[in-house]
Amino acid sequence: MADTTDVINPAKISEVVGRVRMATEADVDHALDQAQAAFQTWSRTTPEERASRLCDAARDLRSALPELTRLFVRENGKPLREAEIDIRRSIELTEIVAKDLPQWSKPELIEPDQPVWARRRARGVAAVISPWNSPVLLSFKRFIPAIGAGNTAVVKPATYCPLTLVRCVEIINRHLPSGVLQALIGSGAVAGEKLASDKRVRTIAFTGSTETGRRIMELASRSVKKVFLELGGNDPAIVSSDAKLDEDAIARMTHGILRASGQVCVAIKRIYVHHSRLNELVEKLARSFDRVVVGNGLIPETTMGPLNNRAQFDFVTGLIDRCTQKGLVVMTKGRKLFPPAWNEGFFVLPSIVLGAGEDDELVRCEQFGPVIPVVPFVNEHDAIERANNTPYGLRASVWTADRHRAEALADQIEAGAVFLNDHGIFSNLHIEFPGIKQSGFSRESRWAALDHYTDTYGFAE
Repeated sequence: MADTTDVINPAKISEVVGRVRMATEADVDHALDQAQAAFQTWSRTTPEERASRLCDAARDLRSALPELTRLFVRENGKPLREAEIDIRRSIELTEIVAKDLPQWSKPELIEPDQPVWARRRARGVAAVISPWNSPVLLSFKRFIPAIGAGNTAVVKPATYCPLTLVRCVEIINRHLPSGVLQALIGSGAVAGEKLASDKRVRTIAFTGSTETGRRIMELASRSVKKVFLELGGNDPAIVSSDAKLDEDAIARMTHGILRASGQVCVAIKRIYVHHSRLNELVEKLARSFDRVVVGNGLIPETTMGPLNNRAQFDFVTGLIDRCTQKGLVVMTKGRKLFPPAWNEGFFVLPSIVLGAGEDDELVRCEQFGPVIPVVPFVNEHDAIERANNTPYGLRASVWTADRHRAEALADQIEAGAVFLNDHGIFSNLHIEFPGIKQSGFSRESRWAALDHYTDTYGFAE
């Protein structure tokens, strides 16, 4: 008999949101058989038909938005507004891919003299392994292009937070033939390893830790799969001497640190500030943090929810305790929405830490929580060296009033993307730059997400 696991509400850990069955290796085998069989017919459908089906699915998802949002808050912990944005952007992505399919699928004349045409064909079965911090959007960004391009997909959500994604797949499957899109919940040791190693899987997309990404690369190499990896990050923000630290800028910086309680791979993890602006930045950031209301995400007054799971809660609270024990200055801010229920969830107030050096754990690690070190620098060369002193290279930001200075700094920062006076995500869902070094590889711009799941071949006349 297969094992089951409880999905709990991180804002009220005594509440079981749902109980899910854990996939066995035989379940994964069955799913891959179905996906492989469905590919034979799905890959031969026209782009226009696939686009039409995705549009119909997006319409149904939009109708279910309130239901999906509340479920997501209960299993993930994000406040209602953040949860709704995740679901809305997933629906928008579906509509964008559907709109692009007819034009993207047309052969491209790349050499007129011969002539030579570049044509695309779907690769086969795709596996998508998604994380617990943003499982819906990060899964949609992988499997919607995959099935839109004519592939079939098996999605494995994280066991901490699978319910909303599974519900979305159920809604989408009203409009797809059987076997085109499947979701199965299982451990990394069983389901994840099987998906990464099975030769029936031609393409794999993983978002998660660098350690797991290395393992997926190793397993995928055995059958030479095409791999997309978006891994860990330790994103620096460099605040120059001329930075405009007005209320709007501080609000953007606060959002870049505390969105999803800091459980975002592209969140600001370290702030390097010119020594002449240190006190000003800390004072303003502390005031901003003090306005944060921490509580159950279903209550509208909440601006920051709990951490998602016990392991992450223990790591972040332990990290803060070790900073205190080392004598670092830990400025804990924010307000508990409902103090009597504080210990019923994985709640953590936001903190600013002063006095940390480059060798301190908080500066070196990916904290994935609402605690941020603020470190002064004297010259920008020193700031760049510190920013690059990490195995990661996901995102970074430069805070300055001088656009030319920003570009010069960005050219020296080892990151997949650098933001000016902001930090976070691209508003255009077509664009994604996962990172460099041990933060992953592959790029998504305009049609690159669709291209990842296809092979391009030349047709010469």
